[in-house]
Amino acid sequence: MAVVEQLIRAESDGSISFGNYKLPEKKKLENFKHNGSILKVKTYKDITKLEKDENFVYESVPGTAVTSFAESDKGVEFKVEGDTDAQITLGLMENTEYSVFVGGNSIGKMSTGLGGKLNLSVELTPGEATAVKVEM
Repeated sequence: MAVVEQLIRAESDGSISFGNYKLPEKKKLENFKHNGSILKVKTYKDITKLEKDENFVYESVPGTAVTSFAESDKGVEFKVEGDTDAQITLGLMENTEYSVFVGGNSIGKMSTGLGGKLNLSVELTPGEATAVKVEM
């Protein structure tokens, strides 16, 4: 898997791909239209962030490349790649318990609080994509 050179793109299956952790300086792309929503991405080596309709969706520290990012009413799933392990924060439903899977393995259940944010750490191997699935 490679970085997303155009910062964000729509995939043929309805998902999106975004992020470029190889950039030395912050780049952003605003007003990307996808499935009736307006997306905004900011990315570089230190952080990758995605917003949808001005609401928080995804953030990783350090920056990552995300492919096949798909949201549903049950949760979210995607593949993530980076040079080093990443701390990922997802914007989900408030006060909800989710089952979290990383690399196909369950890492347990996690709950969001009042803000709807869920934090997880993902161990990444350079050049390899790791699957993440978060579902109710």
